[in-house]
Amino acid sequence: MKLTLRVWRQRNADTPGAMSTYDVDGISADMSFLEMLDTLNEALILCGEDPVAFDHDCREGICGACSLVINGDAHGPERTTTCQLHMRSFRDGDTIDIEPWRAAAFPVVKDLVVDRSAFDRVIQSGGYISAPTGSAPEAHATPVPKADADSAFEHAECIGCGACVAACPNGSAMLFTSAKINHLNVLPQGSPERETRVLDMVAQMDAEGFGGCTLTGECATACPKGIPLPSITAMNREWLRARRKVKG
Repeated sequence: MKLTLRVWRQRNADTPGAMSTYDVDGISADMSFLEMLDTLNEALILCGEDPVAFDHDCREGICGACSLVINGDAHGPERTTTCQLHMRSFRDGDTIDIEPWRAAAFPVVKDLVVDRSAFDRVIQSGGYISAPTGSAPEAHATPVPKADADSAFEHAECIGCGACVAACPNGSAMLFTSAKINHLNVLPQGSPERETRVLDMVAQMDAEGFGGCTLTGECATACPKGIPLPSITAMNREWLRARRKVKG
Protein backbone atom coordinates (compact mmCIF):
# COMPACT_ATOMS: atom_id res chain seq x y z
CA MET A 1 0.00 0.00 0.00
CA LYS A 2 1.06 3.56 -0.70
CA LEU A 3 -0.42 6.24 1.54
CA THR A 4 -0.31 9.98 2.01
CA LEU A 5 -0.13 10.98 5.66
CA ARG A 6 -1.00 14.42 6.93
CA VAL A 7 0.46 14.49 10.44
CA TRP A 8 0.19 17.16 13.12
CA ARG A 9 3.69 18.40 14.02
CA GLN A 10 4.20 20.63 17.06
CA ARG A 11 7.50 21.12 18.87
CA ASN A 12 5.90 21.83 22.27
CA ALA A 13 2.82 23.32 23.92
CA ASP A 14 4.13 26.87 23.47
CA THR A 15 4.88 26.53 19.75
CA PRO A 16 2.18 26.71 17.06
CA GLY A 17 1.65 23.43 15.22
CA ALA A 18 0.74 22.56 11.65
CA MET A 19 -0.01 19.57 9.44
CA SER A 20 2.94 18.09 7.55
CA THR A 21 2.52 15.77 4.57
CA TYR A 22 4.47 12.53 4.10
CA ASP A 23 4.25 9.72 1.57
CA VAL A 24 4.81 6.16 2.80
CA ASP A 25 5.10 3.10 0.60
CA GLY A 26 5.35 -0.64 1.15
CA ILE A 27 2.72 -0.70 3.89
CA SER A 28 1.26 -4.14 4.51
CA ALA A 29 -2.47 -4.48 5.16
CA ASP A 30 -1.56 -6.65 8.15
CA MET A 31 0.44 -3.90 9.85
CA SER A 32 -1.07 -2.14 12.84
CA PHE A 33 -1.47 1.62 12.59
CA LEU A 34 1.43 2.11 15.00
CA GLU A 35 3.66 -0.17 12.93
CA MET A 36 2.84 2.01 9.95
CA LEU A 37 3.98 5.06 11.97
CA ASP A 38 7.14 3.15 12.89
CA THR A 39 7.80 2.73 9.16
CA LEU A 40 7.32 6.46 8.62
CA ASN A 41 9.70 7.28 11.48
CA GLU A 42 12.38 4.93 10.16
CA ALA A 43 12.26 6.77 6.84
CA LEU A 44 12.39 10.17 8.57
CA ILE A 45 15.39 9.16 10.69
CA LEU A 46 17.26 7.88 7.62
CA CYS A 47 16.65 11.26 5.98
CA GLY A 48 17.98 13.06 9.06
CA GLU A 49 14.56 14.43 10.03
CA ASP A 50 12.90 14.48 13.44
CA PRO A 51 10.64 11.42 13.89
CA VAL A 52 6.97 11.90 14.75
CA ALA A 53 6.39 11.66 18.51
CA PHE A 54 3.42 9.49 19.47
CA ASP A 55 2.37 7.62 22.63
CA HIS A 56 2.45 3.84 22.84
CA ASP A 57 3.21 1.13 25.39
CA CYS A 58 1.69 -2.36 25.45
CA ARG A 59 0.38 -2.37 21.85
CA GLU A 60 -2.18 -4.95 22.99
CA GLY A 61 -5.21 -2.72 23.52
CA ILE A 62 -4.82 -2.68 27.29
CA CYS A 63 -2.82 0.36 28.41
CA GLY A 64 -4.74 3.13 26.61
CA ALA A 65 -1.58 5.02 25.66
CA CYS A 66 -2.09 5.10 21.87
CA SER A 67 -4.08 8.32 21.67
CA LEU A 68 -4.59 9.46 18.08
CA VAL A 69 -7.38 11.14 16.14
CA ILE A 70 -7.43 9.48 12.71
CA ASN A 71 -9.45 11.13 9.96
CA GLY A 72 -11.44 12.93 12.62
CA ASP A 73 -12.25 9.84 14.69
CA ALA A 74 -10.72 8.98 18.06
CA HIS A 75 -8.63 5.80 17.47
CA GLY A 76 -9.75 5.73 13.84
CA PRO A 77 -12.60 4.15 11.84
CA GLU A 78 -12.90 0.98 13.95
CA ARG A 79 -14.13 0.77 17.55
CA THR A 80 -10.80 -0.29 18.95
CA THR A 81 -7.54 1.16 20.22
CA THR A 82 -5.09 2.62 17.70
CA CYS A 83 -2.58 -0.17 18.33
CA GLN A 84 -5.23 -2.74 17.41
CA LEU A 85 -6.32 -0.84 14.29
CA HIS A 86 -4.86 -2.52 11.18
CA MET A 87 -4.06 -0.98 7.82
CA ARG A 88 -6.60 -3.22 6.11
CA SER A 89 -9.12 -0.66 7.35
CA PHE A 90 -7.70 1.69 4.71
CA ARG A 91 -7.25 1.51 0.95
CA ASP A 92 -4.20 1.89 -1.24
CA GLY A 93 -3.74 5.56 -2.15
CA ASP A 94 -5.70 6.90 0.84
CA THR A 95 -4.86 10.20 2.48
CA ILE A 96 -4.94 9.88 6.27
CA ASP A 97 -5.07 12.79 8.70
CA ILE A 98 -3.42 12.08 12.06
CA GLU A 99 -3.85 14.48 14.99
CA PRO A 100 -3.51 14.44 18.79
CA TRP A 101 -6.44 14.48 21.22
CA ARG A 102 -8.06 17.92 21.08
CA ALA A 103 -9.06 19.07 24.58
CA ALA A 104 -8.08 21.98 26.81
CA ALA A 105 -7.35 19.57 29.67
CA PHE A 106 -4.96 17.56 27.42
CA PRO A 107 -2.23 20.02 26.38
CA VAL A 108 0.09 18.93 23.58
CA VAL A 109 3.55 17.80 24.74
CA LYS A 110 4.99 17.22 21.26
CA ASP A 111 3.45 16.27 17.91
CA LEU A 112 0.83 13.60 18.68
CA VAL A 113 1.65 13.27 22.40
CA VAL A 114 -0.65 14.96 24.92
CA ASP A 115 -0.42 15.30 28.70
CA ARG A 116 -3.22 13.21 30.24
CA SER A 117 -2.10 13.62 33.84
CA ALA A 118 -5.46 15.31 34.51
CA PHE A 119 -6.93 11.79 34.50
CA ASP A 120 -4.37 10.73 37.12
CA ARG A 121 -5.39 13.58 39.39
CA VAL A 122 -9.08 12.71 39.03
CA ILE A 123 -8.33 9.14 40.13
CA GLN A 124 -6.03 10.28 42.94
CA SER A 125 -8.84 12.42 44.36
CA GLY A 126 -11.04 9.42 45.16
CA GLY A 127 -10.36 6.31 43.09
CA TYR A 128 -9.30 4.11 45.98
CA ILE A 129 -10.79 1.99 48.78
CA SER A 130 -9.97 1.47 52.45
CA ALA A 131 -7.75 -1.57 52.91
CA PRO A 132 -7.62 -2.65 56.58
CA THR A 133 -4.40 -4.30 57.68
CA GLY A 134 -4.31 -7.82 59.05
CA SER A 135 -4.89 -11.26 57.62
CA ALA A 136 -6.70 -11.63 54.32
CA PRO A 137 -10.47 -11.98 54.73
CA GLU A 138 -12.24 -15.13 53.64
CA ALA A 139 -13.06 -14.87 49.93
CA HIS A 140 -16.77 -15.46 50.50
CA ALA A 141 -17.09 -13.37 53.67
CA THR A 142 -18.60 -10.43 51.76
CA PRO A 143 -21.18 -11.64 49.23
CA VAL A 144 -21.60 -9.50 46.11
CA PRO A 145 -24.78 -9.81 44.01
CA LYS A 146 -23.98 -10.95 40.48
CA ALA A 147 -25.57 -7.86 38.93
CA ASP A 148 -23.29 -5.63 41.01
CA ALA A 149 -20.23 -7.73 40.18
CA ASP A 150 -21.06 -7.58 36.47
CA SER A 151 -21.52 -3.81 36.64
CA ALA A 152 -18.22 -3.38 38.46
CA PHE A 153 -16.37 -5.45 35.88
CA GLU A 154 -18.03 -3.55 33.02
CA HIS A 155 -16.90 -0.18 34.37
CA ALA A 156 -13.47 -1.46 35.39
CA GLU A 157 -12.73 -2.15 31.71
CA CYS A 158 -12.04 1.57 31.20
CA ILE A 159 -8.36 1.94 30.23
CA GLY A 160 -8.22 5.73 30.61
CA CYS A 161 -7.25 6.33 26.99
CA GLY A 162 -9.16 9.62 26.77
CA ALA A 163 -11.05 8.80 23.56
CA CYS A 164 -14.26 9.88 25.29
CA VAL A 165 -12.81 13.35 25.89
CA ALA A 166 -11.41 13.62 22.36
CA ALA A 167 -14.73 12.59 20.80
CA CYS A 168 -16.91 14.85 22.96
CA PRO A 169 -17.73 18.22 21.35
CA ASN A 170 -17.45 19.74 24.84
CA GLY A 171 -14.24 17.94 25.86
CA SER A 172 -16.08 16.33 28.77
CA ALA A 173 -14.56 13.60 30.95
CA MET A 174 -17.87 12.40 32.36
CA LEU A 175 -17.68 8.90 30.87
CA PHE A 176 -14.17 8.30 32.20
CA THR A 177 -15.00 9.69 35.65
CA SER A 178 -18.28 7.78 35.86
CA ALA A 179 -16.52 4.50 35.00
CA LYS A 180 -13.93 5.04 37.75
CA ILE A 181 -16.60 5.97 40.30
CA ASN A 182 -19.18 3.32 39.45
CA HIS A 183 -16.85 0.34 39.41
CA LEU A 184 -16.00 1.02 43.07
CA ASN A 185 -19.31 2.39 44.33
CA VAL A 186 -21.33 -0.70 43.43
CA LEU A 187 -19.09 -2.97 45.52
CA PRO A 188 -19.15 -3.40 49.31
CA GLN A 189 -15.41 -2.67 49.42
CA GLY A 190 -16.07 0.79 48.03
CA SER A 191 -18.80 1.71 50.51
CA PRO A 192 -16.68 3.58 53.11
CA GLU A 193 -15.71 6.29 50.59
CA ARG A 194 -18.88 6.12 48.52
CA GLU A 195 -20.07 9.70 49.12
CA THR A 196 -16.69 11.42 49.33
CA ARG A 197 -15.48 9.54 46.24
CA VAL A 198 -18.11 10.86 43.87
CA LEU A 199 -18.04 14.39 45.27
CA ASP A 200 -14.25 14.65 45.23
CA MET A 201 -13.75 13.08 41.81
CA VAL A 202 -16.41 15.20 40.12
CA ALA A 203 -14.97 18.33 41.77
CA GLN A 204 -11.47 17.41 40.56
CA MET A 205 -12.79 16.72 37.07
CA ASP A 206 -14.30 20.21 36.97
CA ALA A 207 -11.12 21.77 38.37
CA GLU A 208 -9.07 20.20 35.55
CA GLY A 209 -11.01 22.20 32.96
CA PHE A 210 -12.95 19.43 31.25
CA GLY A 211 -16.14 20.56 29.54
CA GLY A 212 -19.69 19.91 30.64
CA CYS A 213 -21.72 16.91 29.50
CA THR A 214 -24.73 17.39 27.21
CA LEU A 215 -25.27 13.64 26.65
CA THR A 216 -24.56 13.72 22.91
CA GLY A 217 -23.33 10.13 23.20
CA GLU A 218 -20.14 10.59 21.18
CA CYS A 219 -18.08 9.43 24.17
CA ALA A 220 -19.72 6.03 24.38
CA THR A 221 -19.54 5.60 20.61
CA ALA A 222 -15.78 6.23 20.63
CA CYS A 223 -14.96 4.20 23.75
CA PRO A 224 -12.89 1.17 22.64
CA LYS A 225 -13.98 -0.78 25.73
CA GLY A 226 -17.69 -0.13 25.36
CA ILE A 227 -18.34 1.79 28.58
CA PRO A 228 -22.10 2.51 28.26
CA LEU A 229 -23.64 5.98 28.28
CA PRO A 230 -25.95 5.11 31.26
CA SER A 231 -22.76 5.06 33.34
CA ILE A 232 -22.98 8.86 33.38
CA THR A 233 -26.58 8.74 34.58
CA ALA A 234 -25.59 6.35 37.37
CA MET A 235 -22.80 8.70 38.45
CA ASN A 236 -25.19 11.65 38.48
CA ARG A 237 -27.53 9.70 40.77
CA GLU A 238 -24.59 8.90 43.06
CA TRP A 239 -23.59 12.57 43.12
CA LEU A 240 -27.11 13.75 44.02
CA ARG A 241 -27.37 11.07 46.70
CA ALA A 242 -24.03 12.10 48.19
CA ARG A 243 -24.95 15.80 48.13
CA ARG A 244 -28.20 15.13 49.97
CA LYS A 245 -26.43 12.96 52.56
CA VAL A 246 -23.67 15.51 53.16
CA LYS A 247 -26.14 18.38 53.49
CA GLY A 248 -28.60 16.27 55.50
